[in-house]
Amino acid sequence: MGTDFPEGFRWGTATAAHQVEGGNWNNDWWAWEHAEGSPCEEPSGDACDQWHRYDDDIALLAALGFDHYRFSLEWSRIEPEPGEFSLAALDHYRRVCASCLAHGVEPVVTFHHFTTPRWAVAEGGWDGPRIVERYLRFAERSVAHLGDLIGRACTINEPNVVATIGYLLGFFPPGAVDEARFGAATDNFLAAHERVVPVLKSGPGDFPVGLTLSMADYQAVPADDDGAVAQRDQQRALMEDRYLELARGDDFLGVQTYSRTRVGPGGVIGAEEGVPTLPMGYEYYPDALAGCIRRAWEVTGGTVPLEVTENGIGTDDDDQRIAYVRTALEGVQACLAEGIDVGGYTYWSLLDNFEWAFGYRPRFGIVAVDRATQRRTVKPSGEWLGAIARANSLAGA
Repeated sequence: MGTDFPEGFRWGTATAAHQVEGGNWNNDWWAWEHAEGSPCEEPSGDACDQWHRYDDDIALLAALGFDHYRFSLEWSRIEPEPGEFSLAALDHYRRVCASCLAHGVEPVVTFHHFTTPRWAVAEGGWDGPRIVERYLRFAERSVAHLGDLIGRACTINEPNVVATIGYLLGFFPPGAVDEARFGAATDNFLAAHERVVPVLKSGPGDFPVGLTLSMADYQAVPADDDGAVAQRDQQRALMEDRYLELARGDDFLGVQTYSRTRVGPGGVIGAEEGVPTLPMGYEYYPDALAGCIRRAWEVTGGTVPLEVTENGIGTDDDDQRIAYVRTALEGVQACLAEGIDVGGYTYWSLLDNFEWAFGYRPRFGIVAVDRATQRRTVKPSGEWLGAIARANSLAGA
């Protein structure tokens, strides 16, 4: 296996609106950050001020050598009250798309990345009866304004994470621990994705549409223990399988992974002794990406092209970041050699940003952000990955 990637392989980096824009006070996450007893380490505040600095950030990633930028629309800005749409906000995101194109960067637009307007939560949120119609209306209005500039569209980012952590584990809003509400939220996310695809394809524009899914490399421990295997299968069925089956008819599926999940006969178990643990609590395990790509390809029956829409590492050790991404990319090459259709790699994240309940402590960025001055500084890992992107080869770095 050589070091080159196929001609046309895409290289990008990603952010999400709430994690970088700043001042998104009108959504459920801002409320969650400021609620009494919140599990969040700190509020998002001004974040990376990308609402104002987007053009500089896009110029920076283009200069590094990336050909696409995955970012999200903030629903609560675009539709601050039900049925009331902000042309100023829509025009802002149109300018973001135009900035990408002006810098030779494909705009990859995510229509929902974790945050939901406060008013939509007050109506019942993702486990309520009205959310799917509300989301479809927002998507229809947004694509009408932006669609001609969109390169690719992601419908919903990691709906399985929002449902599981928000409705079973109580760590994300709305902070529920309720199997019935989890089931209702899951059903609504599945319906929202299925129904929004034709809405986004109704134009203007003509672009591929897909779902992005959080995946983990689930491993039974011991591998030959029937109880552990059964628990592993149960865990990943809960998290992944319905979404993978739904994605079979889409233009692409976004695979997003960071580590593995070890499962014993009694359920999920902790890190393996001797394996480093990262600031967010999970193992350093870059081989997870190849494992998840293979499983996505298997479950979808090889019917949908795959994209790595998130992969990366939160660490203060930039050498560790480079080592992680190199191993992950070697895994992508192994999958390509096996005949799996992987169209591109998007690193999470462009910037050190707000990592949800963990605040600003985990540093995923290939660009550091001084939160006092908002000054951006490219890390060695950014230069390294940019060189690979420009060469379309691991030999580029």
